[in-house]
Amino acid sequence: MRKILIVVDMQNDFIDAALGTKEAEAIVEAVKDKIRSYRPEDVIATMDTHEKDYMQTQEGENLPVEHCIRGTEGWKIRPDIAELLTGAKIYEKPTFGSTALAEDLKALAEKEDFELEIIGLCTDICVVSNALLLKANMPEVRITVDAACCAGVTPESHQAALATMRACQVHVING
Repeated sequence: MRKILIVVDMQNDFIDAALGTKEAEAIVEAVKDKIRSYRPEDVIATMDTHEKDYMQTQEGENLPVEHCIRGTEGWKIRPDIAELLTGAKIYEKPTFGSTALAEDLKALAEKEDFELEIIGLCTDICVVSNALLLKANMPEVRITVDAACCAGVTPESHQAALATMRACQVHVING
C-alpha cells in the first residue's frame, strides 16, 4: 500500500529562530532521514504562513511572537530540509491545520488506498491539529505520527499531544 509522508512546518522560525527550541533542533537529522526513506512524489509539506498583520489576528493576540511571516527567512523551510522536498507538494496554511491538505487527501482516498505518516513541528499545535483534521476527514485511513521526528513547544506538551493523538486512534511510534 502506498505510504504518504506529511512534513509539518519544518521552518526556520520553529527550529532555531523566533520560536525555535533545542528539541526542534534535535529532530532535524531524523526528519531528513525520514524524508529520504520516501519516494519524492509521496512527500507533502506544510508551511505556517502569516502576513504582516499577524499581531492583529486572533493567533497574534494569543501568541504575540511574530513568526513565519511570508517572505521572511523565518518563514522559509530550513535549507537542508527544503533541498529534500524538490518533488513535494507544499501547502501554505494560515492556521494550525490545513483544510486544503485534508480536502485533497480525502479526494485521493476516494480513488486509492494509502497510509499517512506525519512528522514535524510543533507536536502540540500543528502536528496534532493536522493529524486530527485528517483523521476526522478520513477515519479509515491509517495515520501514524513518528514521535522521534516531532518536537513540541515543551517536552511536556509534546507528550500531552502524543497522548491526545493516541486517544483519537492516531498511531504513535517511537514515543
